[in-house]
Amino acid sequence: MNTDTIETVTGEKNMLAKTTQFKRMLQSDKLEFILEAHDGLSAKIVEEAGFKGIWGSGLAISAALGVRDNNEASWTQVLDVVEFMSDATNIPIMLDADTGYGNFNNVRRLVKKLEQKDVAAMCIEDKLFPKTNSFINGEAQELAKIDEFCGKIKAAKDTQSDPDFCVVARIEAFIAGWGLSEALKRAEAYYNAGADAILVHSKKSTAEDIFDCMEEGKDTCPVVIVPTMYYETPTDEFEKRNISLVIWANHLLRSSIKAMQETAAKIYNEKSLVSVEKEIVSVKEIFRLQNADELKQAENIYLPSSR
Repeated sequence: MNTDTIETVTGEKNMLAKTTQFKRMLQSDKLEFILEAHDGLSAKIVEEAGFKGIWGSGLAISAALGVRDNNEASWTQVLDVVEFMSDATNIPIMLDADTGYGNFNNVRRLVKKLEQKDVAAMCIEDKLFPKTNSFINGEAQELAKIDEFCGKIKAAKDTQSDPDFCVVARIEAFIAGWGLSEALKRAEAYYNAGADAILVHSKKSTAEDIFDCMEEGKDTCPVVIVPTMYYETPTDEFEKRNISLVIWANHLLRSSIKAMQETAAKIYNEKSLVSVEKEIVSVKEIFRLQNADELKQAENIYLPSSR
C-alpha cells in the first residue's frame, strides 16, 4: 500500500496510509481543499501544486475518455484510470463514484476494488443508475429512495477492510428542486447509516443552499461542498460555517481543454510550431513528470553493462 511520510513535531517520521490522510482531512479543525484530476499526469500535477488530496471527477474522467457523464464509461474503465492516478501519487484520492454503479451489491464490489487500488475514499450520490450530470436538467432527475440509498452506505461500510476508508454521501435534493427539508432529512438518514461525511450539492450562483444546511445541521458531521457554480463566494465564508472540505471539481480539465484548443488552432492556422514552442512546456518537463530519471538509475543497477 502506498503511504505518505509525515514528519512530526519531534522530527520522527510516520508513515500514514492514504486512507488515514484523507480521514484526517475530513476530521480536521480547519477547512481543507482537494482538486480534480482525470488521469495519472493531472493527478501528479495536483500533488506537485501542494494539494493534500485529489478528486477523481466523474465528469472529468468521462470527458477525457471522450464520452458523456452518463455512466457511458463503465465502472471498470473508470477504475483503470483511477489506478494510474493512484500509482502516480502519494496523496489520497476520493473517487466520484456516481451512484455506486448499481445497487448495494455493486457498491460492495466497488469498495473492495478501490481498496485494492489504494483509493482512500468514494463519494456516491442519491440518484438513480445510470445517472446524468447534475447540471444537465437536474430537476428532471429522479432521486433514490432514502432507505435504498442508506442500504448502499451500510453495504459499503460493512465491506471495507480498512477502518479509515471513507464513504461520502452526496445529497442531490437541491439539484432536483426538492428543497431544504428534504436535504436535511436525507443528510440525517445517510449519516446515521454510516456515511463519514455528507456532500451537499447545489447549482445556485450563491451558497444559500449550503449555508441554510449548515445553520440547520448544527455541525452534526463533516460537510463537503463543490462550489463550481457559487465560485464567487469568499472562501472564508465556508470556513466560518465549519465546512470541512472544498472540492475544486473540474478546473484542470477545463483549463487543459482551453489550452489544447488554442494550441491546435494556432498550429493549424500557422502551419508552424515556431509561435507555440515558447508557450508550452518542454518535452523534458514531460519526462520529469513521468519520472524518467528513476528508470535511468534503475537501468544502471539492473541492466547488464554491455547494454
